[in-house]
Amino acid sequence: MENSVVMPKYLHQLIMMGEGETLDFKYSISDPRKIAITLSAFANTRGGTLLIGIRDNGTVAGSNYQEDAHMLHAAAELYCRPHVDFSLNTWKASGKYVLEAIIQRSAHRPVMAEAVQGEWRAYMRRNDENFPAPGVFIQFWKMEETPIEERYNHTPREQKVFELLNEGRNLSVSQLARAVDVHPKEMSTLLAKFMRWGLIDYEFDQGIARYKLLN
Repeated sequence: MENSVVMPKYLHQLIMMGEGETLDFKYSISDPRKIAITLSAFANTRGGTLLIGIRDNGTVAGSNYQEDAHMLHAAAELYCRPHVDFSLNTWKASGKYVLEAIIQRSAHRPVMAEAVQGEWRAYMRRNDENFPAPGVFIQFWKMEETPIEERYNHTPREQKVFELLNEGRNLSVSQLARAVDVHPKEMSTLLAKFMRWGLIDYEFDQGIARYKLLN
């Protein structure tokens, strides 16, 4: 749904928040594939708001809102799989238009984006950046759509992973895979299972996800 309302106070409040995990500024949209990455990242993380016609420093540049809206629809429908739903608002500030796109977290994750022709990847949002989602999260999202088991029993291998995580270190998939002597893909599936049960947490260190037991 699109509308046009003069509401600079609303825009000012958003802009003063600055870019972050749920807010991104775009000067304009020139490539629907590039904006598909942001749509994928918001849809896979916590949702978010995209302000088009705003420079990185927060000043209003103005949007050709009809053309930018067309680009957004193309990105969501042609270069995201499944397609991303969003709502649009057109605001006016200082005589210029700003297009606001509100993206909800998807109920069907992972949302993939075709940033390069023929190459589909899922993205996540962390702080004010988008980055490819680790395999653990892709497996976890796929598990979300299946019922959780009523009871969880550790295998000896899973128990060893718990013991490693219980040492208090935050470990990456590759570190855990080497320690337990399994393929990283198998370790990703195992950690996704732990996440599904709410047994582990994670943090990102220089773009690498590291996992730890929940307290």
